[in-house]
Amino acid sequence: MLSAVGRVALFALAALTQILRPPFYGREVAGALLQVGWLSLPVVGLTAVFTGGALALQIYSGGSRFNAEAVVPQIVAIGMVRELGPVLVGLMIAARVTSSIAAEIATMKVTEQIDALVTLSTNPMGYLVAPRVLAALVTVPLLVGVGDVIGIFGGYAVATGTLGFNAAGYLTNTVNFLEPLDVISSLVKGCAFGGIAALIGCYFGMTSGRGAQGVGRATKGSVEAAAVLILAANFLLTGVFFSL
Repeated sequence: MLSAVGRVALFALAALTQILRPPFYGREVAGALLQVGWLSLPVVGLTAVFTGGALALQIYSGGSRFNAEAVVPQIVAIGMVRELGPVLVGLMIAARVTSSIAAEIATMKVTEQIDALVTLSTNPMGYLVAPRVLAALVTVPLLVGVGDVIGIFGGYAVATGTLGFNAAGYLTNTVNFLEPLDVISSLVKGCAFGGIAALIGCYFGMTSGRGAQGVGRATKGSVEAAAVLILAANFLLTGVFFSL
């Protein structure tokens, strides 16, 4: 286990270092930005809006037991921004992007395309890994921000359309309750989760076994490892930002 942790840490260090070293592959970065960011937006938006709506219903139902239904706007806002928004976006990215990166790079390894890059004096870390990691570090915080807003809107739609809340009062309570630290923590978590998702996908792809079984194991293992690491990182970052 310690050996595996060391290999992943050295791989992450090499990938992050390579981002700052020329040559820079603009086309690869642009393609990764499109794949990680824009094409992930529909699933992130749908996940966030349904989660925000369900959260509003649950909070209203639970709060009604002790006459605290009015806290729905505040709890939906803090729940989405601090926890549910970043975590759900991170897990969706792990399911969609990490698996895709691992399968793509593992297939390139199986078909000896990575060996061909080395033969052509192209560093695979700079050509394959660095653009994907950079794209994830840039776009996942943006996705988290969009997911937070859409999730709050989902709670707003349910609260005003079903639960009888006043629209202006709901928005006022939401804005007044959130603090800058809540938003900052959400975006920092998004950056960390994006880096984890991309790094794990690239690592499992680059170290996959041969044949179709190797590609399958790399894809499955990358999603499992990324999801666990994202949840562990969420716990650590929550402790850093909000420990008493």
